[in-house]
Amino acid sequence: MTRAVLSLGANLGDRAGALREALTALTGHGLSARSTLYETPPWGPVEQPPYLNAVAFVRGDRDAAGWLALAHELEQAAGRTREERWGPRTLDVDVVTVTGDDGAPVLSDDPALTLPHPRAHERAFVLVPWLTLDPTAVLPGHGPVADLVAALDPADVAAVVRWDHLH
Repeated sequence: MTRAVLSLGANLGDRAGALREALTALTGHGLSARSTLYETPPWGPVEQPPYLNAVAFVRGDRDAAGWLALAHELEQAAGRTREERWGPRTLDVDVVTVTGDDGAPVLSDDPALTLPHPRAHERAFVLVPWLTLDPTAVLPGHGPVADLVAALDPADVAAVVRWDHLH
């Protein structure tokens, strides 16, 4: 049994629909909690529309590679294509962290799945929704998520805006 923190984002087509479908699919794969949706500016050097983002907690009989395989299945179901690094996408699902039942983080430097996610500590669109789900969360190797959010540029944190159109 492992637990994983997944970050989901979409900025093409029906962004909210893509996230709703992915989160609904996760209910069959051990979804234990999910954040509300947040609208965020795109990250990276490619000009593109804003994202909707969410964070989900899942628990199940998968290893880290199994969570990555599930992330790829969700992306494929949403019509994801991988044409441009940091480019626009119908759905992006990242495995941020995986922990064992003993609470120990799974660490990996494999380029196919680096754990914890190598840039999660600098991404407000991951940290802000995660913090709302678990105010005591810790990103292995980087410290408390609350401290990481506090260390970000306040403009980056302010740009992560709760998106209530779902309710």
